[in-house]
Amino acid sequence: MAVTLNTSYLGSFITEEDMAGIKPQIETAAKMLHDRNGLGSDFLGWLNLPTDYDKEEFARIKAAAKKIQGNSEVLIVIGIGGSYLGARAAIEFLKSPFYNNMKKNTPDIYYVGNNINPTYLNEVISICEGRDISVNVISKSGTTTEPALAFRVFKKLVEDKYGKEEAKNHIFATTDKAKGTLKELSDTEGYETFVVPDDVGGRFSVLTAVGLLPIAVAGCDIDKLMEGAAKAQKDYTADFDSNDCYKYAAIRNIFYRKGKAAEMLVAYDPAFAMMNEWYKQLFGESEGKDNKGLLPTSVIFSTDLHSMGQYIQQGARLMFETVVDIKKPKQDFFLEKDEANLDGLNFLCGQNMSVVNRKAQEGTILAHTEGGVPQILLELADCTEFSLGYLIYFFEKACAVSGYTLGVNPFNQPGVESYKKNMFALLGKPGYEGAKAELEKKLGY
Repeated sequence: MAVTLNTSYLGSFITEEDMAGIKPQIETAAKMLHDRNGLGSDFLGWLNLPTDYDKEEFARIKAAAKKIQGNSEVLIVIGIGGSYLGARAAIEFLKSPFYNNMKKNTPDIYYVGNNINPTYLNEVISICEGRDISVNVISKSGTTTEPALAFRVFKKLVEDKYGKEEAKNHIFATTDKAKGTLKELSDTEGYETFVVPDDVGGRFSVLTAVGLLPIAVAGCDIDKLMEGAAKAQKDYTADFDSNDCYKYAAIRNIFYRKGKAAEMLVAYDPAFAMMNEWYKQLFGESEGKDNKGLLPTSVIFSTDLHSMGQYIQQGARLMFETVVDIKKPKQDFFLEKDEANLDGLNFLCGQNMSVVNRKAQEGTILAHTEGGVPQILLELADCTEFSLGYLIYFFEKACAVSGYTLGVNPFNQPGVESYKKNMFALLGKPGYEGAKAELEKKLGY
């Protein structure tokens, strides 16, 4: 298996009786998931996606990626939340956090439409000046404020640069298969379109065209990505006793019931930073409702040991850590001795830097365990597409089972609409006039 659950540091925190007690509830949640009779069951397209996906569209994704690689120096990915996080996380993990600055034969990739900051938008526009660009706009409806504003800007930029007729060779839309503003525009303008499936929510969509097109443009092997996810799909249909995915969901819920308020996802590779962000959306949006749910947080060690380390070691005992233990790094570095040894670090030399990183990890795990912070280890075989696809499916299924065990609908996000209603009213959007004055009064206008 590409992912293995290591519970060897949980002995003083979780008992066999704890696991035995929650086992029937996890099994009930898993059965509900597979029988498709739980809350949100119309959003379970991701469950069999790794083996039951549109092969014709998959081929078109690969062809479009090659086209973009051939005619563009820059790909602008326009989307927010699940419409961009999964793709960015996969690209930065598989390639590098410095992807845009590397020597490579693929376009630089920049992400817009995930905020409304004018400085950020202007800086990305400046990066595009004098360079061939393509755009992948990702939106189910085409009217979500952040990506819609960004697409307005980059649609004009592409049309001004290439003309309306040629622009259709540089704009790709991932949207609803049949309806919506973006789909209608794409059909009118002649953009190639890919489908946001009706039965897959945004945070579960990384293995659909939503994530696969940008990932393929970056030169990643999306066949291997899907193969890894398919292997996880097969492995995680087993019963509880041989199912690491279900056990992880169980452990999370046990800690929650024991009073833990937060789960901290930890990695010792900076390339995992955006995967941390994807995890936070996946679990935060799925479980954070009805005044329930663990707070998903994250750190990259050893970097954050010099900022968060003190709190984790001796602060409030409100969290547990889930460590993504990558067994084989993409690269290594041999540490040579320095004759002067002014920094006193020659004791680290004569070996690979990965050994030093591993000892830092092992030392931290022991220190945090002894300090009262429970440690779950998810051992990831390597940094390949296969392993990443496996890990993505592991988290998605664990999240669904965990959410059902918690007693919430893991597939909706009603709370996200609250800020939108207030924002639209304050901006004077037609139809929201009644709330504008009341909100301005609360703000002290």
